[in-house]
Amino acid sequence: MSETELLALLRELDDPERLEWPLNYDRAAASLAFGRLVRRLETDFGTQCEVEQDTQDSSEYGRVRMPAEATICGTRIVVCVSKFGSLAEVCADNPGAFLGTEEAREEGALDLADLATVERALAELGYVSVSEELLESDYEGPSALGHFAARPTWWTRFFGSM
Repeated sequence: MSETELLALLRELDDPERLEWPLNYDRAAASLAFGRLVRRLETDFGTQCEVEQDTQDSSEYGRVRMPAEATICGTRIVVCVSKFGSLAEVCADNPGAFLGTEEAREEGALDLADLATVERALAELGYVSVSEELLESDYEGPSALGHFAARPTWWTRFFGSM
C-alpha cells in the first residue's frame, strides 16, 4: 500500500469511542492469527522467538522478537501487532531505537533480506505492515490522545498504552 492508502486506512480504523480495541474485536481470532505469525517467523528464522501477547491497557495486541543471533546483521527484529485491522510494524532492536527501517538499514542494523522475510510473512498472513516512519508522524485523528502522550503519533493511537 502507498503511504496515502495507509494513512486513509489508519483514519478509517480510528474510532474515538474505542481506543483500546475496535468494535467487534475477537480476542480468540487475534490469538490464533498471532500464533500463526509466531510459528511462521520461527520457521523462517530457524529459531524460537520471544513473544508477548494480549497486552493489557494497550491498543497493541503483542510483539514477536527474533533474537539477534538469528538475523544477518546481529540485531534483533521486533514485530508489533495492533488490535486494530491487523496492523503491524517491523523495527530493528525495539520501536523507536531507529527512526525507521530505512535508518536501521543505513546504519547496518537491519538486512534487506531479513526485512523482506518478515514483510512477506506479514503479507501472506493478512497483516498490513505500516512503516515506523509513518507511525511516528503526528497523529491527525479524532481521538483524544493528549493525555497519553505529549506529542501523539499514529503509533500512540494504534500501538500505545491507553
